[in-house]
Amino acid sequence: MKTFAFTAGFAAILAGAVTAPHAQAADRTASADKTLAAQAEQVFRSGFRRDNPPYWMARIEQDEAMRLCSQYKDDPPDAVRRRIEAAQRATLRYPVDGKLVGDWREGEKLASSGRGGHIGFIQPDPPGTPRGGNCYACHELAKKEVAYGTIGPSLRHFGRLRGGGDDVVRYAYEKIYNSNIFMACTNMPRFGLHSWLTPEQITHLVAFLIDPESPVNKD
Repeated sequence: MKTFAFTAGFAAILAGAVTAPHAQAADRTASADKTLAAQAEQVFRSGFRRDNPPYWMARIEQDEAMRLCSQYKDDPPDAVRRRIEAAQRATLRYPVDGKLVGDWREGEKLASSGRGGHIGFIQPDPPGTPRGGNCYACHELAKKEVAYGTIGPSLRHFGRLRGGGDDVVRYAYEKIYNSNIFMACTNMPRFGLHSWLTPEQITHLVAFLIDPESPVNKD
């Protein structure tokens, strides 16, 4: 028993001696990561013009969803993911008249435009510049537009493939308004949350996706 106690005690001391340097190294790495992150944040913020309007600069502040997505590197555990999605669903706002499908022609203009709201490093957009959805930066839509991104899925023939039922219309509206409702930490912007686009403008984008006469659903 004495021999066993001595051996177990020696093993515990040895394990502690071995573990301590690893723990210290991990602490140093974590500290260095925090320092580097703080320096990167400072460089990022210093790149913006100081004469930008305060309400524009407020856009670089992270809300809770963004902070959590950054913390978990866009891959939060299930409980956190559900928390984000539930909180984002609570932000939903609909058009006053309740109509979720607008004019596809207006939607086409919005989808094609990448203008408006740029705070910029050199010259921001003048106040009042109409904002666009810049949808082609990530999605294929109408056949006639040959330049499009592939970060998001192709939306060509969206209405033809999915139909124009109430469930599809509501999904399209809510997805554009706040994409994090359906998938926390997705790359898709939350167009309605911070009023980048109004609810009425979003209905026009829904029409662009849904309407049979829209070029999205034409060959």
